[in-house]
Amino acid sequence: MTDKPQPGGLGIIGASTVARVGYGAMQLFETSADEAAAVLRRAVELGVNHIDTASFYGPGEVNRRIRAALAPYPDDLVIVSKVGARYTGEQPIPLAAAQKPAELRAAVEDDLRQLGLDRIPVVNLRRMDLGPGVAAEGDQVVDLDDQLAEMIALRDEGKVGAIGISAVPVDVVRRALPAGIVCVQNAYSLLDRSQEDALELCAAEGVAWVPYFPLGSSFPGFPKVADHPVVAEIAGELGVTGAQVGLAWLLAHVPNTLLIPGTRSVAHLQENLAAGTVTLGADARERLDAVGTAEPQHRGVEPFQR
Repeated sequence: MTDKPQPGGLGIIGASTVARVGYGAMQLFETSADEAAAVLRRAVELGVNHIDTASFYGPGEVNRRIRAALAPYPDDLVIVSKVGARYTGEQPIPLAAAQKPAELRAAVEDDLRQLGLDRIPVVNLRRMDLGPGVAAEGDQVVDLDDQLAEMIALRDEGKVGAIGISAVPVDVVRRALPAGIVCVQNAYSLLDRSQEDALELCAAEGVAWVPYFPLGSSFPGFPKVADHPVVAEIAGELGVTGAQVGLAWLLAHVPNTLLIPGTRSVAHLQENLAAGTVTLGADARERLDAVGTAEPQHRGVEPFQR
């Protein structure tokens, strides 16, 4: 990677070194194939080598668009997927739980086929212990150990390179660590630090922390980081956007954080990646650290479960 840009500097996910600002591909289903290809190719040109996806985005269309735009893949590209949900197309939430071990395996097989890979570098087990979004009910309430056993089997078979876990509180992270967990994806932002204990555990254990909803959400009931007056004030002082301040704070907060902000726009992609160059001084850090500590965790509806 020494001859390429490294947005946000370098971080580690499992055995791979990646730029700390990556790309979340979920929104690529909501645009044209040509626009999706333009965003993906520009991301790689600008140094992104960590792309987050899932076979239930689309369903499968996001994976197919990644393959169409980027295959044959760059040697340093780390594609991270997730399993634990299935696409239904229903509204307002087009997803349902798919937590059974056989469903986890089937989703990995879908990833392999759709992406054209022999092995997915990292696959996150998307549990449903935390909101927002779909909950597991009935026979979809599956013991963590049974799920991890299947994920370990897939890793042993070479279909999965490494295992992550998502939407889990700190006690579940701790239970999962002996399985060799390399990353944790939880909702987390300047305004929602309800999972700070899980973040601190990941930092202590050398596990990558990959927050989703890093800037809040445009959906009703979710506060937007960029709209907070302290964030807006600091953005004005630095001559950057509020979103860039929110992302820069996440990068500065703990060194094991990797970001995967998503977008359908090349211009917005470039803005997100430029957040990796924003330096927050001690005063700005102190003011931002004081924000959001009393903000409640939102447990509303997520239209596309992460």
